[in-house]
Amino acid sequence: MKRLRGRTAGPRTPIALAIPALLAVAFLMLPLLGILARTEWGELGAHLTTEGTTQALQLSLVVSFWALALSLLLGVPLAWLLARVDFPGKAVVRSLVLLPMVLPPTVGGVALLLAFGRRGLLGPWLDDAFGITLPFHMSGAVVAATFVAMPFLVISLEGALGGLRPRYEETAASLGASPVRVFCTVTLPMVAPGLIAGAALTWARALGEFGATITFAGNLPGTTQTLPLQVYLLLQDSPEAATSVSLLLLAIAMAVLVALRGRWMGTPGDRRKGRYERLPEEGASPSLPQAPAPESPADEPPSPSPSPAPEQWSLHAEVTGFNRLTLDAEPGTTIAVVGPNGAGKTTLLRALLGLTPRAHAELRLGDTDVTGLPPHRRHVAWVPQDGALFPHMSALANTAYGPRALGVPRAEARRRAQEWLDRLGVGHLAHRRPAQVSGGQAQRVALARALAARPRLLLLDEPLAALDQTTRAHVRHTLRTHLDSFGGVCLIVTHDPVEAVSLADRVLVLDQGIALQDEAPAEVTRHPRSPWVARMLGRNAWPGTAGPEGLALPGGGTLVIADPLPPGTEALAIIAPEAVSVHRDRPTGSPRNVWPGTIREITTSGSRLRLLITSPQAPDLVAEITPQAAAELGLTDGTRVWTSVKATEVTVVPT
Repeated sequence: MKRLRGRTAGPRTPIALAIPALLAVAFLMLPLLGILARTEWGELGAHLTTEGTTQALQLSLVVSFWALALSLLLGVPLAWLLARVDFPGKAVVRSLVLLPMVLPPTVGGVALLLAFGRRGLLGPWLDDAFGITLPFHMSGAVVAATFVAMPFLVISLEGALGGLRPRYEETAASLGASPVRVFCTVTLPMVAPGLIAGAALTWARALGEFGATITFAGNLPGTTQTLPLQVYLLLQDSPEAATSVSLLLLAIAMAVLVALRGRWMGTPGDRRKGRYERLPEEGASPSLPQAPAPESPADEPPSPSPSPAPEQWSLHAEVTGFNRLTLDAEPGTTIAVVGPNGAGKTTLLRALLGLTPRAHAELRLGDTDVTGLPPHRRHVAWVPQDGALFPHMSALANTAYGPRALGVPRAEARRRAQEWLDRLGVGHLAHRRPAQVSGGQAQRVALARALAARPRLLLLDEPLAALDQTTRAHVRHTLRTHLDSFGGVCLIVTHDPVEAVSLADRVLVLDQGIALQDEAPAEVTRHPRSPWVARMLGRNAWPGTAGPEGLALPGGGTLVIADPLPPGTEALAIIAPEAVSVHRDRPTGSPRNVWPGTIREITTSGSRLRLLITSPQAPDLVAEITPQAAAELGLTDGTRVWTSVKATEVTVVPT
């Protein structure tokens, strides 16, 4: 039995809006229907093949394509300037771009005449110096068409550039690409839809230009008489022929719009689904038929034999501005950068790249001071959180991008790229584009791309944050393996304590741009100096001030500690969740820190339960117990309990 497929249910269109909308459609359609109704179809061929019409058509095509070329030459840099650069008078410049779109074309022609005419501002100079006369010449028609049509290109491309995340261009610069190379190989290909749409609209507008052309360039047959001007003349002598030529212009305009419809000018939802969508993570349920099979360590191709020992590059950085710290690291050191949101982690990386005015880094890599060099000459590679793989390039082309930008021949760059892809277990994906690989695979390609550029400093901004737990463990193992042989220094921004401990030789703790701690992972784990780090490690962290009876807490109350500190010392009390005892009745015996409280949340942590307990006498406290203990005590959300902590279970770190 066949199922009847109806339209998807949705909100009903209000009549008050539907009727005016239909009237608007009719208002726009009736003039076009008038042309179709009045066209003498039997004479259409004869009207369009007359000498005057064919000559005007050829001239219109020449003028419109020259106008398009000038618009591309001048409009593309202008669109980039408006989209990416803040400068005084930017609003005025944008208004000047929009002005020809709202200015009456004849007024535009008068303005052009007063600027470039024989008695205009520049006309006499152009004539005397170069012998160029624009009015009443085909070049004048080109100038007029460019004046009225170029804004369509600028506005379309500016919108496309504004929607392009700068991260792609910044990543390309970190791989060694110069600004011009980045613009030509990354920016333009990625904004191609906006560029093509703007170019098509510019050409169509230039083809149909009338007012500015007749005012500035005149109406000389074979010289400036374009097709719209031919229509104007035919209306006086042969209205039927004018209708046929109008139909030709209408057909050209509609062909342009139909070609753009849904491909370049539609909303994101109108375009082909999944064009830049990432396939599911390994191990997840695939939603596409060709989703890659789940990966496992056994699926990874064996790494090739180790390459020759890489060059060694130490790091010394004096960072000022929002971040205020000094970094020193020997070659081969991996530093995990941790801290709460707004601590300055990403700002630190961008300062080392030379990409932010918020902080400035006096940077020395090995014996080379790179402080005054632009980002593409620093040899500092950056892997942002999402990888920022160029969607219009294959995995192999992405990985070879850095070597090519540094002048390596194509064949050698591709060989090096394939080698790095093989090392990270994604060599079999070399000819796939980013939309055709999973998140874990994309992260490996991004890492391979950075390492193939042979950087002296490697910056990874939460490289594993978007991965599921299974894939994260696999990629973390692969990353650790290849960082062991890296000859420079690597900084990894992370919020995951497992990553910080397993990948890093040192942990740098930031807060408000200042380094609170820069020590080995084991030391940071034992004695965290930041409440945020302690909580990240799953500990309770209570700041306070040492007093005669213990640690005075900001909200009131005192925490008794085993080892007193000098009075007035600011310190951080660290309490492990498993050191917190939970009771239904007030405990008796040795515990000296006892508080009543209420369970507000119960979550699982491996084979144990974590309880969030709030109390009017102490800060929020996290306790960890077994499910059996929770069942015996009858604990649920909202249960009133007593908590206790022995003084000997409290670790106090002066801050």
